[in-house]
Amino acid sequence: MDLDPRWILDDSGSAAEPAAPSGDEVLLDAYSQAVVHATEAVAPAVAHLEVEFKGRKGSGSGFCFTPDGLLLTNSHVVHEATAIRASFADGLTREASVLGEDPDTDIAVLRIGASAHFSHFPAVQLGSSRAVRVGQLAIAIGNPYGFQHTVTAGVVSALGRSLRSQTGRLVDDVLQTDAALNPGNSGGPLVNSRGEAIGVNTAIIPGAQGLCFATAIDTVKWVAMQLLKDGRVRRGYLGIAGANVPLARRIARHFELANTHAVRVESIERDGPAARAGLRPGDRIVAFAGHAVNGIDDLHRALTAERIGTASRVRAVRGAEMVELEVAPVEAARRV
Repeated sequence: MDLDPRWILDDSGSAAEPAAPSGDEVLLDAYSQAVVHATEAVAPAVAHLEVEFKGRKGSGSGFCFTPDGLLLTNSHVVHEATAIRASFADGLTREASVLGEDPDTDIAVLRIGASAHFSHFPAVQLGSSRAVRVGQLAIAIGNPYGFQHTVTAGVVSALGRSLRSQTGRLVDDVLQTDAALNPGNSGGPLVNSRGEAIGVNTAIIPGAQGLCFATAIDTVKWVAMQLLKDGRVRRGYLGIAGANVPLARRIARHFELANTHAVRVESIERDGPAARAGLRPGDRIVAFAGHAVNGIDDLHRALTAERIGTASRVRAVRGAEMVELEVAPVEAARRV
């Protein structure tokens, strides 16, 4: 009869009970159990996306967040796709279509085609990124380099990072993690120990190790809601081209500004909102709608859907004077 190798003989020749596990073993077991539990809860909802474009193919990851087959992924995974196939761990494969995408935050919502035999999909519970803490467990599930349903684990390395999307717009509230990501992980979920999605994996820094990023789930939920409602995210537009420039200390002191920088108007679209408001090339914008403007990103943050069609006050340094104008942003054209 085979004996459990943990059982040993004492001096009398009798079998003694195994020693209690050490503290390290207990911690390792708890860590492993957390990863296993989260993976088993989330993996059935994670899809491998095979994407066809005109003249080429690509792949990525996505995950269902509703039982009726709505799926989250990255905009750059499916942008301009001509066909999308979603494959799950249980072998189920379905065609998918884009309901809406937002390249400015790199988020897209897909609809997975159902059938009479299968219309109830496993779904990932969306958590709250506001509750995330630096150092907590972070688990990524995706399809790096086509290796389907790969699991990596690490910690949340930092909160509140900012990254540039492919459109050039700044994406705020980005989570940094050292859970290993590779090409093909894009669009997959980053989850906590309870199996709740806290982010959508979106970017790596080529050549770096342990520097991976995910769009925070609170941002994702807001964007997804807008995409389901309108098929796009509505943002305001002023009709200017601008550049970030330093603001001289003497000017800041003279006008009692907290700014260190401003946005210099380089050009103005004819008949656009800025032109109608009276802005001129060379004006240095220092405030918009009551918020200081230290750069173009500050303007982007302020140009929300609520500002569209609503007069907002712009403060700008023109020569040695401060001018205050009223501008009503229009809706930005949809990016294609």
